[in-house]
Amino acid sequence: MEILNKDIEALSYKEIKGFVDDINIIEEKYNAELVYLIDKLALDKRKNVKSLSERLKKEIDKIKKEVERVKKMYNFDKGFGNYTYVAGVDEVGRGPLAGPIVACAVILDLNLIEDDFILWLNDSKKLSEKKREELAKEIKDKALAYYIAERSNTEIDEKGIAYCNNDIFLEACNSMSIKPDLVLSDGYLVKGINIENKSVIKGDAKSASIAAASILAKVYRDNLMKEYSKEFPHYSFEENAGYGTTKHIEGLKTFGPCKIHRMSFLKNILE
Repeated sequence: MEILNKDIEALSYKEIKGFVDDINIIEEKYNAELVYLIDKLALDKRKNVKSLSERLKKEIDKIKKEVERVKKMYNFDKGFGNYTYVAGVDEVGRGPLAGPIVACAVILDLNLIEDDFILWLNDSKKLSEKKREELAKEIKDKALAYYIAERSNTEIDEKGIAYCNNDIFLEACNSMSIKPDLVLSDGYLVKGINIENKSVIKGDAKSASIAAASILAKVYRDNLMKEYSKEFPHYSFEENAGYGTTKHIEGLKTFGPCKIHRMSFLKNILE
């Protein structure tokens, strides 16, 4: 840690803050050098420098609490029994007026040490867009396997949303490079699956695997709808991802539906 090679008392607050801002708390949370630095900053006579010591303590406590929260999610998935590969599956896009419905299945390594946990896993709707994007990259890097499946608006109109929802669950769970021994699905069981399956109410807040699937599915679909918004700019898809917001409804009533709208969802809106 470079700052420990400096005479802290001779450094300005701005210089010290620059060093502190560069510290990766997640990597350094149990580092003896960081503990030493916190103590050293706390002994400084300047109040603003002392405040940096308090800031670091709070950030470490926050990370430690997050590790414990995520540890419970990993242990939740492990708690179903002696399974080698547990998959979580979740969908996004069941309710929008436009675009596909998307599902993702994910198999995580549930035997990681705490330092390798994917922190901040949660229901994708509770995370900021930036955090979802960051987590999606980390999940793809650390997952043992994952697969994203989708059904178009045309298929939804032809076969129904419930059929398409279950169909993409089946495809996602059966198409990974590793076949899971257990599938945890968010909310309800997957019909017709030939793998042991447990449903978990509010699973994206309880299960590490389901939360990871929720995040990958949402990031994929949100980015897809942003691309559609360039082709169909009248409906604000980049903001609403196809859901029936005021701007979206106004666009529909002014310009009519486009080729990615679910006509079976628009009957009451276009009357």
